[in-house]
Amino acid sequence: MKSLRLLICALPVVLTGCSTLSSVNWSAAYPWNWFGASTEVTEEGVGNITSATPMEQEAIASALSSDYRLRSGMKTENGNIVRYYEALKDDKLALVISGDNSAVKRVEVLDSEIETDSGVKIGTPFSDLYQKAFGNCTSAVVEEGVGVECKAKESQHIRYLFSGSWSGPEGLMPSDDTLKSWKVSKIIWQQ
Repeated sequence: MKSLRLLICALPVVLTGCSTLSSVNWSAAYPWNWFGASTEVTEEGVGNITSATPMEQEAIASALSSDYRLRSGMKTENGNIVRYYEALKDDKLALVISGDNSAVKRVEVLDSEIETDSGVKIGTPFSDLYQKAFGNCTSAVVEEGVGVECKAKESQHIRYLFSGSWSGPEGLMPSDDTLKSWKVSKIIWQQ
């Protein structure tokens, strides 16, 4: 019986050394991670990802729940090379985490299950948050066409990207009446 207990205790240590199982997130098996809290966007960051999180795959993976799979990449932004990690949930892009060589600087949330501490999530209409764009929003270039980026009320680090249909000229802000029906397509936390 004693040897069975020892085997059960030693099994995870032995398995983590196996090359075929090294990509498994074993920290998800810890009992304190079984009933984890849902990820939330706050002034400090997204869930356990903050400006203190090193821009390393292992650190980001450990800050995320086991629901996400990471892949890395690099892009140029304003002439600088920026490293990023994409967090996939059920093979759908859920988060884009970027930063410099030292730490995370920005997290873009596309997962509709992640909301801000004030209850805003992907799909929240513009009219639920703002009466007018002036003083709150700027025109934004997005891959899908036209977007409007607005600073979250009473926040230094959270912004919302709204998108919708509009046939006006690029770079011009849509009218408040047009924006009323637009919805949050991305929540952005930035240091």
